[in-house]
Order: sequence, then structure tokens, then C-alpha cells
Amino acid sequence: MTRRSVLVTGGARRIGAAIAQEFADAGWHVIIHYGTSHKEAQELRASLPSAETVRCDLADTSAARAMVAELLERAPDWRVLVNCASIFRRDGADCLDEDVFDRSMAVNARSPAAMAQVFLSDRRTRAGRVVINVTDQKLENTNPDFFSYTASKHALAAATGMQALDENAHADDRVYGLAPGAILPSHDQAPRETEVSHRLNLLRRKTEAAEIAQAALWLSEGCMQSGETLFVDSGQHLLSQPRDVIYLAREGLRQ
Repeated sequence: MTRRSVLVTGGARRIGAAIAQEFADAGWHVIIHYGTSHKEAQELRASLPSAETVRCDLADTSAARAMVAELLERAPDWRVLVNCASIFRRDGADCLDEDVFDRSMAVNARSPAAMAQVFLSDRRTRAGRVVINVTDQKLENTNPDFFSYTASKHALAAATGMQALDENAHADDRVYGLAPGAILPSHDQAPRETEVSHRLNLLRRKTEAAEIAQAALWLSEGCMQSGETLFVDSGQHLLSQPRDVIYLAREGLRQ
């Protein structure tokens, strides 16, 4: 724990695991947060040169705050918090699921904002702290699908800007958004649907999870103005797509 440390929420799987691996390769001590992915978290921890795991249900914001406070007590050089954990469940603008909405807001927005608040308020290190909130290209390219998920990512983006403007923030602290596009297979996508959906962007190319991880590591250096969001999506956010690419690809292949 004497190395500079990073906490990656949702760090056991998918994009979170790629981010954890990238920081580990760069010499960081990685704290892998997980909710239910115990096996994956332990396997990743064992594969990294300096890592540990921590479990917390981010639907419980009090527990999320307590996790951050406890880590601050024993991580002397904890510099970066990557809020990557999120839930991505189906509902729509015409079929709002209240349970999905409440849990999405808690896991994807409320707890990340609360954890950042506790993390940034600590002054036991002289180094500036960096918070990286993983949002989504849907911030600019919004459609009615996955209504609760999208609303929660808009809430997290708003929190990013507000916390960056906090007049009590340390001058060297930075709060960033990192907005991926379609990166990994989602829900019940068939391989062919995944291949098509991931190329529905301006560059007609697949954006890899490693690109998101590399962007997170770069942001950890605090090279951008606090409050900015970096889109890593091959230009998808510059399009106007009426539906989520899962359905656009599926409908296109059926025609």
C-alpha cells in the first residue's frame, strides 16, 4: 500500500477490469471493487503485481461512503478514484421501471458522487486527487432506450461538473468524465449483432476496452481542465441515433 493507489469500482469485469490492468501495468497498486463478482475479482487480484479487493453494494450509499473512508485510513498514497461500476438494465421512455430507475440512480450516480465527495474532502496527502466518472456517449447521442441507465449517466455527468466547480476543492484536485461508446457485448447480443453495433460510429471501427483504460490512465495525470469529459467512442457521440445500437444492428440485419 506504499505505492500510489487507484480504486476502480466494478473493477473485476469488463471495462473495469481493463482499467485495473492498465493501472497495474503502469506500476500502481490497484484496489478492485466488486459487488457480486467475487471469483473474477480474486482471479484478477492474483494476476496483478500489487492489488487487493474490496466488496460493497453500491446501492447502499452509506456503505459506499464507509468503504471510501476506511480505505483513506490505510492507503497513504491513494490518488485516483475511477467510478466505473454501473448497471445497464432494460426499460424505455414509454415503460419506466421504477425499481430499475431507483437502483440505476443509486449505483450509477448517487454512490459515485458520494464516494467522490468523501475522497476529495480528505487532506492527508499533498498530491492532488483525481476522480474519473465513467459515463457514456449517450450524454450527447441520447435515445429512449435504457431510459433509467441513460438518466443516471446524465446525473453523474452533472455531478462531475458541479464537483469540479466546488469552491472548497483543493487546487490540485481534478474531476473528469470518461464517456465510452459501444465497447463490449451487451445483454442477448449475438456475435454478428455485436460486430455490427460496435461499428455504428463515424469511423466505422470497433473501440476497444483497452482504449478506455489508456484514457483513464492518461486522465489520472490531471492533464485536462477539471470538469471536462473525454469521449472515447470513435465519434459515436457526434451521431444522432434514434435507438440504442443494440436494436439498430438487430433491425438492420433483419432487413
